[in-house]
Amino acid sequence: MVVLKVEGMTCGGCAASVERAILRADPFAKVKIDLTTGRVEAESRASTTELAAAVKAAGYDAATA
Repeated sequence: MVVLKVEGMTCGGCAASVERAILRADPFAKVKIDLTTGRVEAESRASTTELAAAVKAAGYDAATA
């Protein structure tokens, strides 16, 4: 389980963009996003570093939570 704190998500479209970024890194990931807190949980085979990089490439600031 990878848990990230993502900053810059302000709407459902932002959350969908973050989810797509994670799914590009690992198409089989199960993603749960709490838009209010910016918490993103991903059950994934990809590493925390890989998922954080994917989210950053989508234009959001991501750090381990």
